Amino acid sequence: MPYIGCHLSCAKGFYHMGLTASQIHADTFQFFTRNPRGGKSKPLDLEDCAKLRELMKEQHFGPIIAHAPYTINPCSQSESVREFAVQTMAEDLHRMEYLPGNFYNFHPGSHVGQGAAYAIPVIADALNQVMFPQQTTVVLLETMAGKGSEIGATFSQLQEILEKVCLNDKIGVCIDTCHIHDGGYDIIQDFDGVLTQFDKEIGLKRLKAIHLNDSRNPRGSHKDRHACLGDGYLGWETVRRIICHPQIAGLPVVLETPNELDGYAREIMALRQILSGSGNCRITIHIGQSNKKG
Repeated sequence: MPYIGCHLSCAKGFYHMGLTASQIHADTFQFFTRNPRGGKSKPLDLEDCAKLRELMKEQHFGPIIAHAPYTINPCSQSESVREFAVQTMAEDLHRMEYLPGNFYNFHPGSHVGQGAAYAIPVIADALNQVMFPQQTTVVLLETMAGKGSEIGATFSQLQEILEKVCLNDKIGVCIDTCHIHDGGYDIIQDFDGVLTQFDKEIGLKRLKAIHLNDSRNPRGSHKDRHACLGDGYLGWETVRRIICHPQIAGLPVVLETPNELDGYAREIMALRQILSGSGNCRITIHIGQSNKKG
């Protein structure tokens, strides 16, 4: 079975996130490494890190996902923006070694008119600067919706980055279901076919995590607007096919739906019911909304 969780606030520390995840029957979670719109990270509390590690072991958690802030753009036109991205990612990866064996997810960036041919080697170069042989963290490139000049809306673009990264055994891909739907992949009618294409272009061994989100927009819209599970264009039947797919077994599946904690709890319970064979794929979960995560 997959591990199931959601995006949580790290404001009260790592151990608190672990306790919160356990309370809503999650066995993984995602958090921002720092303010998603800002730059500075909080000082590490090593005792807090140790308590989370022990809790994860006791509760049989799967890998957790640290999400880089939105402000980094390793393929920006601006040298200072590129330098900020490298500095941030390098610091994040070293800090993640206090929570060893987990994932670090980031948006590849936007070329802002310079073109993918320029951007892809620049992104790979940034990764080659920040990754180091001793790291236990696996870096994840996230699939994108293709807004504006985003890199990563196609599997082929991600593969071009992957093949240029030197520490190739320490990098993988996180599929965001809203993003690839908005990017044009037909996961509603042909999720098997999309995974076959992923395997052909990237390789399923690179698939390390899933962001499970419904979408407010039709396929190919390139909008990136998350919806609660069952409330968007994907619907519960598509969600069921994804969460039950054998290629997803063993992966962390993280919700970034526009929810508060009680809504996440209900969605996690619905997914567990589906996996146990007792779920009704046609139900709709109505919950309060908050800012989306991506």
